[in-house]
Amino acid sequence: MARKAKQLEGEARITPKKAKNAIAVAKVIGPVVIPIVAPLAVRAAGTARELYDRYQARKLGVAVDQLGEYTGRGAALHARIAGLAQGCEDLRTSEKATPADVEFAKSAAGTLEQLSATVRAAERMPAARRKSAHRAIAGELERLEGQLLHRLGI
Repeated sequence: MARKAKQLEGEARITPKKAKNAIAVAKVIGPVVIPIVAPLAVRAAGTARELYDRYQARKLGVAVDQLGEYTGRGAALHARIAGLAQGCEDLRTSEKATPADVEFAKSAAGTLEQLSATVRAAERMPAARRKSAHRAIAGELERLEGQLLHRLGI
C-alpha cells in the first residue's frame, strides 16, 4: 500500500520533462482548439451576464434596462423609493383621489426625496452606521408603503 501511494505521488509531480511535453501538446492543439473554444466562451460569458442582470433586476423589482440606475449598497432602497414615488404619483393623479390622498402623496414625495438623499449619503458612511441608516430608511419605507396601500384600497 505504501509503495502504491509513493508511486502515485511520483506521477502527480510536475517534472521538467512533463512540462515540456505539455507545452508541445499545447502548441500543436492550441491553434486548432482556440478558434473553436473562444467564440463559445464569449457567448457563454454573455449569456451568464444576461442571466445575472435579470436576476439582479428581479431582486430589485425593476426592469433590466433600469438596472444601471440602481447601483451601490443602497440600490434596493433606491428601487423601493422610486417605486413608492411612482405609486404616490399614481395616487395623486387618480380620479378617485380625495384631497387627503393628494395631500398624503405630496407629503410622501417630500419624505421620499429626503430618504433618497439619506441613502446616497449613507453610501460613504462606515459599514455599521450605513447598515443602521439603511434599517431606519427601510422602516420608514415600510410605513409609507403601508399607508399608500391603505389609501389605494389594497
